[in-house]
Amino acid sequence: MAALPLNAPGVIELPATPTAALTGERMDIAAFVGVAPRGPAHAPVYTAPWAPRAFAIEEGTGPVMHPATPVVVESWTEYQRHFGAFEGPGLLPYAVASFFEQGGRRAWIVRVVHDDPSDPPFIAMAAGTIPGVTLSGGGAATLLARGEGAWGNGLRVSLDFHAPREIPVLLATPTELVVERRSPLGIGTLVRLTLPGGARVLRGVSATREEWRPEDGALRLRAMLDLPLPFAPTRVEVVEGIVTVEDLRAGALRAGPGRRERHERVGFSPDHPRFVAAVLATESELVWPHPDWATRALIVSDAALTAAEGGDGQFSGGADRYAEITPEDFFDPLWTPASEHALRGVHSLAEIEEVSLLAVPDLYSPGPLAEPELVIPPRSFAGPEFAPCVDPPPPPRQAFPTPGLEGLRLDPRLESDRAAIIELQQRVIELASVLRRWTVVLDVPPGLSTRDVLAWRGHFDAAFAAAYHPWVLVARPDDARDTTVSVPPSAIAAGIVAARELAVGVPYGPANVLAAGGVALAQPITDEQHDLMHPLGVNVYRRERDGVRLTGARTLSRDPQWRQLSVRRLVTMLERALERQMQWTVFEPHTTGLRNRLRLTISSFLGELWRAGAFRGASEAGSFFVRCDESTNPPPVVDAGQLVVEIGVAPAEPVEWIVFQLVRDGDGTVRARE
Repeated sequence: MAALPLNAPGVIELPATPTAALTGERMDIAAFVGVAPRGPAHAPVYTAPWAPRAFAIEEGTGPVMHPATPVVVESWTEYQRHFGAFEGPGLLPYAVASFFEQGGRRAWIVRVVHDDPSDPPFIAMAAGTIPGVTLSGGGAATLLARGEGAWGNGLRVSLDFHAPREIPVLLATPTELVVERRSPLGIGTLVRLTLPGGARVLRGVSATREEWRPEDGALRLRAMLDLPLPFAPTRVEVVEGIVTVEDLRAGALRAGPGRRERHERVGFSPDHPRFVAAVLATESELVWPHPDWATRALIVSDAALTAAEGGDGQFSGGADRYAEITPEDFFDPLWTPASEHALRGVHSLAEIEEVSLLAVPDLYSPGPLAEPELVIPPRSFAGPEFAPCVDPPPPPRQAFPTPGLEGLRLDPRLESDRAAIIELQQRVIELASVLRRWTVVLDVPPGLSTRDVLAWRGHFDAAFAAAYHPWVLVARPDDARDTTVSVPPSAIAAGIVAARELAVGVPYGPANVLAAGGVALAQPITDEQHDLMHPLGVNVYRRERDGVRLTGARTLSRDPQWRQLSVRRLVTMLERALERQMQWTVFEPHTTGLRNRLRLTISSFLGELWRAGAFRGASEAGSFFVRCDESTNPPPVVDAGQLVVEIGVAPAEPVEWIVFQLVRDGDGTVRARE
């Protein structure tokens, strides 16, 4: 960009720094917390040098595990790969399937398992050993299923080897090898050495050193062996392993074949760039290496490098502990807003800033699900000769018993249990109110009379929560339960909200939308009942001629300015956009020019929203205002290192102005507050 000359010779004026444009934040990403038959849980934490920061802890703090490990998925198929399907007793899979069926595109999943500090580490997680290797100092290389449960008993691990790669050697001694500088002979490499007479032995490279030869100016690499040889080798080969992990637990209750992972070119020393423990910890979706050997070398005993033997590699010891899960497993009692890491339940989502919808379908269990059925394929009546067709008998069905969620069982029809449900839901809302990023979608407990529904509603006053009623009956062709299942209405609502906002934007309320996959309602709602619930902020599903329709989009706030879900989420989106995208202001001096730039940037953003129909005014001036001048930044504010922008918007539904501030504090943080 050309400079602009001034009157004084040799003095130029540089153009102002371009104003950064604001854009809307994605608000369709949901999170689901519940019970699944498999999936990441009780993840080990490693002290190894190779461990990524997500896994690492300080030396000497002892064995630590993450009970909850949020995983992001972008389809129902991807969810099944991580967490299984409908074979467990929880409603989580039905909730996630409904979310994607409505048009949702991205969801974070937290699998809840029972967490008791008195339990031994890795309880209920299946384990197996890598065959054909031992640990330096003795012992087996144990692998853990990536998550507790009986599903892990179907895992099997095997070890094979790539064809050894011969490398040219410039000089070989019983203790050292000199090779070309570009040779793949790094620290931690396993080599097979052929001795005079044909005997072959395995050694590791313990150190390397580059050397310059003055006579020809070439760089060479000198590699030291970890153990001396009796003679200088005549042939040198690099050895790399292949670890295969198979998930054999496939059957009538899980569609498709089992999964198979193949991890190639792995090394057997912690110094190797693809040390087998590091590869499995960071790349596998099925197993963890046990922390006990995360820093220990593996010893390969067979120099012939045949497929490793010494056990079948089959996992065992995994167990389902559904009945032990309690509501406390959904919360982290040690979490505070200043916590760097939350380990349990809904609190494990606190650091995932992109989440804006939260559903907890298994927060309590109102009753057991029907048992899945195993369909036994009929025998064939075909013979070697043509004959009249014979109708086979119907295939027999065998019930597949599933343990229940007895620790989560609460009957909403009982007053004491209903009070416990309300307390649990209020705890989730409290977290959302602290974080100010989520909308919690709640289920009105099933089986309640209209009077009880209204009484339940009276316990809440929350702009960051919305309630849905009644539960919706669905029937899925891929479910082994040969009956309809009552699905939490919040899950369907989360998908409707996400799809609606993706299609037309946050300002438009997600109501008057058909629920995909809804067969019927668990409780029919009359016009009179609907007229009582809707004004109080209970979003109701109605059975109509064309299907099940969601008729409301309100929050549980008693404040009229926050009663519309679209208004609360629009303001949340504005706050998120300002906090994330205005961080550049912390590096700018507090000047009149900075204030003008802020007014221009924010006004331009709000103007785009006004033209999209987000605000109710007939003009920009009647729809929003942005103040950033001496009135919002008097000398005491400036002296404290702060910069305050006051923003007012009039969303399309309410008449009132909603005013909030963008504040740059003296500690260098930028935050939006109402």
